[in-house]
Amino acid sequence: MLDRIATILVIIGALNWGGVGLFRFDLVSWIFGGQDSLWARIIYTVVALAGIWCITLLFRPRAEEVYHE
Repeated sequence: MLDRIATILVIIGALNWGGVGLFRFDLVSWIFGGQDSLWARIIYTVVALAGIWCITLLFRPRAEEVYHE
């Protein structure tokens, strides 16, 4: 469950950065009243922590796929 939540937050962060890069529009900043607002900083921090968590997904062994004939 934590993996899914972290992945969703990373996707949200990626979309936000895409908006910044393509349109110079920061959705998080716009919703929460600027980059320096407490709530925006909390969101940025939570998304960053989710990104760090998702790094662990790269190093976990994958479940073996079972093929039935």
